[in-house]
Amino acid sequence: MNNAQASAGAATYDERIRLIFCLFTACIMAAVLAAFAPAILQDPDSWWQVKVGLDFLANRTFPTVDPYSYTFAGQPWIAKEWLGQVLLALAYRAGGWNGVVTLIIATISLTVFLMGWFLSRWLKPILATMLAFVAMALITPIFTGRPHIFTFPIIVIWTATLFRAAREERAPPWWLLVLVVLWANLHATFTLSFVIAAFAGLDLLTRTGLSKPALVAKWIAFGLLCPLVSLIHPYGVQAILATFAVAYGNEAVSLIAEWRPFNAQDLVVQEVAMLVGLFGLLVSRLRIGWAKALFIVFTLHAFLAHIRFMYLFFLLVPLVVAVEVAQQYPSLSATAWLAEKRDGLEQFFARRFYAICGATAVLLIGAVAVFGSVYQVAPSPKTSASGALAFAESHHLSGNVLNSYNFGGTLIFHGIKTYIDGRTDQLFLGGFTKTDDETGHSNGRPLLEAQLKKYAIGWALLAADDNRIPFLDQLGWKRAYSDDYAVIYLPGA
Repeated sequence: MNNAQASAGAATYDERIRLIFCLFTACIMAAVLAAFAPAILQDPDSWWQVKVGLDFLANRTFPTVDPYSYTFAGQPWIAKEWLGQVLLALAYRAGGWNGVVTLIIATISLTVFLMGWFLSRWLKPILATMLAFVAMALITPIFTGRPHIFTFPIIVIWTATLFRAAREERAPPWWLLVLVVLWANLHATFTLSFVIAAFAGLDLLTRTGLSKPALVAKWIAFGLLCPLVSLIHPYGVQAILATFAVAYGNEAVSLIAEWRPFNAQDLVVQEVAMLVGLFGLLVSRLRIGWAKALFIVFTLHAFLAHIRFMYLFFLLVPLVVAVEVAQQYPSLSATAWLAEKRDGLEQFFARRFYAICGATAVLLIGAVAVFGSVYQVAPSPKTSASGALAFAESHHLSGNVLNSYNFGGTLIFHGIKTYIDGRTDQLFLGGFTKTDDETGHSNGRPLLEAQLKKYAIGWALLAADDNRIPFLDQLGWKRAYSDDYAVIYLPGA
């Protein structure tokens, strides 16, 4: 064997070891998430996201008006995240709620794998995979059965690839535009791809200035094509307009938990991690350049402004600064690891790479089968109102229902028109959501009475702790059903 062949063989072994590290980390993440699977179905929006996908599969039509509420029936509404909803629906068809959870866990685990892979290009594999695992663990509050999860692998690939191209002073790979199209149809956050590309372009400019006009022109062309190809969507420009409408804020933004700003009392672990990271950047004197520093500021601002964007900071900052860490702290770098002699365990992994991957695949398939047959996952009773809905069906309750916000999703799923639900990005505006919130305040009784009359409400399905319950008692409504999570009220005789 000549030196070239020996070097190629060593490189292959090293890549296999990196892959094994990433694979093991992804499997550990999947196991941890499986142990806490019910937490993935805590969000009330999971119900209607699945229902929209099921309706699309049944009808093969893209809705243009609201078919799910009676308060805004017929008003313009688009299923702009239709592809993500279809994926959820297919998972539901295949395995019920267990199928949905399995798909979400698989996507998150894939994201961990990809993060570990990209980070281990610069950092030691054990450090890279640990960092990937910790980063994903820090964003567990937003692990829900909703389409945004499907964008995590895309945003990791997108960010790592673009910043690498900028660092190597290359044009951005044109195949990335396919990811924009996919992202645009999966979830409304696809406009982040434009922003990330712009920061990567700035990083290129800090390195080359205008000394390579042809290269800069390619980056500009790529940036212009990003919004253009995002129009490859059933709703075209309407998808972008709907996204910008939320980005600039509407009356519901301040009332929905995920859109609220960062609160240290609710996210103690995330605050500690954020402060530790910033402290490390300050005392280490790590030099990353002004473009990347500005990118970190952007991701931090997005997180502090809306907690739903915590993943921008925790996932993307490590990907962007890993190369500087490796260069300025060589003992942590992948180069230092490559120079080390492979130990017995690493050699074992490398030599039995295919057998290990095959065994892992078999174990995962078996685990999914056992998970589906033994352990049945269901959405939170705080959002399902299963007992109350069974009562409503058995007693043939009809007419318009006044529902708590968290029951909107389950009502849609069960074919009952809602008063309000989680689609406040496009509907329940013009003062409606604000009025609904005010009906639960101390002076809300007159507002509630007016809404009951305006919408000819025939029954009420409220959370057990809904602030409007005393007002219904005062207005002569009678409690017909009650459990730990929901109550049903009917008008008095």
